[in-house]
Amino acid sequence: MEMTSKQRAYLRSLANPVTAIFQIGKAGLTPEIVQAVDDALEKRELVKLSVLKNCLDDPYGIADTLAERTRSSVVHVMGKKIVLYRPAKKNPKIKLPQ
Repeated sequence: MEMTSKQRAYLRSLANPVTAIFQIGKAGLTPEIVQAVDDALEKRELVKLSVLKNCLDDPYGIADTLAERTRSSVVHVMGKKIVLYRPAKKNPKIKLPQ
């Protein structure tokens, strides 16, 4: 799903006060984390993750892999924080600006 810069900025503003609900550590990206993020995206639509210091993987690589596996969009990667977005299949809550 391609987003405009206006839509991306809107989602970043929504994600700003949200705390990270997942942490990716030394084990990296496991199938369990991918499944948990997928479930959270269906319920919340906007998910923030934190990559811990002991994780050897690049946050940009993790974000791209997670987006591909969960069929979501990378909203923002800032340092060790990742924000993903995917509209819910039933009852989408977030309305993106045109």
